[in-house]
Amino acid sequence: MKSNKKLYLLDTNILIHDPEAFLRFDAEQVCIPINVLEELDSFKREKNDRGHAAREVIRKLDDARKLGSLRDGVKLENGSVLRVVFIPDDADISIPLNISLADNEIILTAIYLQSTGFDVELISKDLNMRVKAGSLGITASDYLYHEISQKDHYKGWRRKPVPAIELKKDPNTIFSEQEIKDLSPNEFIILESQHNPHNYRVVRFMGGKLFKVVTHPVLNWPLESRNAQQLMALDLLFDESIQFISLVGGAGTGKTFLALLAGLHQTLEAESYKKLLVSRPIIPLGADVGYLPGDLQDKLHNWMQPVRDNMEFIVHAANVKPHLAKYKEAMDDGAKGGGKKKKHSEKHPPKVLDNLDELISRGKISLEAITYMRGRSIPFQFILIDEVQNLTPHEVKTLITRVGEGSKIIIAGDPFQIDSPYLDFKSNGLIVATERFKGQKVFGSVFLETSERSELSHLAAQLL
Repeated sequence: MKSNKKLYLLDTNILIHDPEAFLRFDAEQVCIPINVLEELDSFKREKNDRGHAAREVIRKLDDARKLGSLRDGVKLENGSVLRVVFIPDDADISIPLNISLADNEIILTAIYLQSTGFDVELISKDLNMRVKAGSLGITASDYLYHEISQKDHYKGWRRKPVPAIELKKDPNTIFSEQEIKDLSPNEFIILESQHNPHNYRVVRFMGGKLFKVVTHPVLNWPLESRNAQQLMALDLLFDESIQFISLVGGAGTGKTFLALLAGLHQTLEAESYKKLLVSRPIIPLGADVGYLPGDLQDKLHNWMQPVRDNMEFIVHAANVKPHLAKYKEAMDDGAKGGGKKKKHSEKHPPKVLDNLDELISRGKISLEAITYMRGRSIPFQFILIDEVQNLTPHEVKTLITRVGEGSKIIIAGDPFQIDSPYLDFKSNGLIVATERFKGQKVFGSVFLETSERSELSHLAAQLL
């Protein structure tokens, strides 16, 4: 029979995932094995996300130590007692595992604490460790504090079938009181004909009882959205009142391309921002960026190649000769007095853009590792963080708090393709941040479902 004295034992990866994890448990005791402190100490010099998290945990534990003895226990604000625990030398306990491995020593610590009368629950994001612990009679669970249900996650839009005749009505007259109550500010609705879903209109809920019809932003470049979800994304990206955007979707849905298009246009053409800053986590590289050869730009060049490819395509499209020739021809016709009234975009000629490397050297575009963004305030910049599904909620929080006056930040990623071993759809920073910010007037999100790559690419994503 288990004791009613509940004790949570935290694995190292829990504290790396959330440096405040020991504050999240409502139990009699929350314990950290002393070898976890050893692991944190070995990580603290790393110049990456893990090193940053380790240093933060150590600082928080040092603050707790000032309140009393961590060996005897320090009472936390939520009523729990925080302890650092270890196995005494005279303990007669063993397991059929190599205890020189940190994971196995933590499991042995759990077994020892259970033998002293506690109802022990080991908390780890390491699936195999949980399996081993369960095999040895220890209750083991994942860390669920940040988790979001995959079924119920916020998409940023919904569909509403209506009679075709209502597509022409004022959108403010179409929705019931209950429908309005269920909407979040900046959520989109696809009003589609009941008998023809290809006949649709997109509106955005602005709060209160106000809706706006979504139209394509006026661009001087020959680029446009290809589906309703891309139209929604561009509506948010070009809205100066929206400071934080999440773009979620699989390969080929256009999330990164659209963000780069908006960032380049607003930085280079409209000059609304001083710089376009783009960053990606380096987790899939398998090494700290500091150990890669060359200067920072050399290190990031290959890892940033997908971003560079998108930007080079956009710059090329903006400079395409037929587009400039069309403008010149229209102006010539107008000078002769025989032309039509020019559209807004034709009155303001598109600028001829420098090539990508020149834009980088001029400081208009910056490609940076996330590690180098910490401790800064970033004002008047259009910031894109790509591959955010590989970041923890705490890491995303750290990045968002770097955003300075006049800046906009976009996080983008595919929650179905995660490289981090301790994150999944429910716990990654992209999905968690989207859910937490839902309903804020400065935030908007779009879950892009339609791949605009080749049919083969779409099938590969679905079938393999």
